Amino acid sequence: MTWTELILQGFTLTQAWVFEHGVEPLLPAFGLLAYQEEAFDATEFFLVGLGEIALLILLFRPLEALFPAEHWANRKGVRVDILYTLLHRLGFIPLVLFVLLWPLTFKLDAWLRLHGFIPYTLEDIFPSLENRPLLTFLSYLIIIDFFSYWLHRFQHRLEWWWALHGVHHSQRTMSYWSDDRTHFLDDILTGAWFSLLSLIIGVPPGQFILLMMIPRILQSFAHANIRWRFGPFERVLVSPHYHRFHHGIGTGSTSGQQSCNFAVLFPLWDILFGTANFSEEHPPTGISDQLEGREYGSGFLEQQWLGLKRLVRALKTGKA
Repeated sequence: MTWTELILQGFTLTQAWVFEHGVEPLLPAFGLLAYQEEAFDATEFFLVGLGEIALLILLFRPLEALFPAEHWANRKGVRVDILYTLLHRLGFIPLVLFVLLWPLTFKLDAWLRLHGFIPYTLEDIFPSLENRPLLTFLSYLIIIDFFSYWLHRFQHRLEWWWALHGVHHSQRTMSYWSDDRTHFLDDILTGAWFSLLSLIIGVPPGQFILLMMIPRILQSFAHANIRWRFGPFERVLVSPHYHRFHHGIGTGSTSGQQSCNFAVLFPLWDILFGTANFSEEHPPTGISDQLEGREYGSGFLEQQWLGLKRLVRALKTGKA
C-alpha cells in the first residue's frame, strides 16, 4: 500500500468515525434522517476544511512573522477574516450555497440530459488521458483557472459586481486569512458560475475535493503578508507579491480598466490577455476611497450590509 493510499484510508476511517459519533446522532433531532448521505459528504468537507486551516496556521503564520510584506502594530484587522475563513472552510457557507444552488443545478442537468446533452469528461475528448489521473487533474485545474481569471475580471469590470467584490479588497491588513473575505451574494454568483462550469466540463466526483482544496491553499498563500517573489517562476505561479499588487491601493485594487493581475493560480492568463504587471513595488492594500474616509465596515454583518448598499447604488447610478 502506497503512502497516498494510507492517507486516503486514514481520512476515510476518520470521516466515518466523526460521522458515526458526532453527526449521525444529531440527524433525528433535526428531522434530517433522509439526508444521511448529504450529511456524510458534509462531514468530508468539514474535515478537509479543518485540515486546511491547520495547514494555513502551521505553514503561513511563521512565514508572515519571518518575512512580512507590511509591519502592523497589531493583527486586530485580521480577526474578521478568520471568521470568514471558518464559515467558508468548515462548511457553513458551502452548505447554504448547496441548498440554494443544488436544486437549480440538478434541474438543469436533468433538462440537458433529456435533450440529449450528456456531459463529457476530458478522457472522452482526449482518450490519451485515460489512466493518467495526474495529467487529467492538471488539465481540469488549468481549465478551471482559466475561467476563474475571467470571472475575476468581471468582478472588477462590472461596477455592480465590484460593489460586492469591494468587501474582499477593503482589507487593509491582508493576510493568509483574507482569501475567504467575500460578500455572500458574491459567493452565490461565483458558486453558480463554477457549478455550471463543473456540469459542462464533467468534473469527476473523485477529483472534486482536490480541485477545491489545492487552489484554496494556494490562494491563501497568495494573500499572505509575505514579501516573497518567485524569481524566474514569477510567471509560472501567482506569488504573494504578484497578488499583493492586485490588492494594492492605486495599483490593482479598483474597478474599471485600471486593475491588473487577475490570475488566481497561473499568471499565464494575465500575460496572454495583457493584464499582467510584474512591478517590484510593494503597495499597501485596500481601496483608494478608504483614504478619503469611505467605510467598508469593520465587522462581518456591517461589511455585508454596506456591500448591499453599494450594490443598490451601482444598479441605480452605475457607480458603486
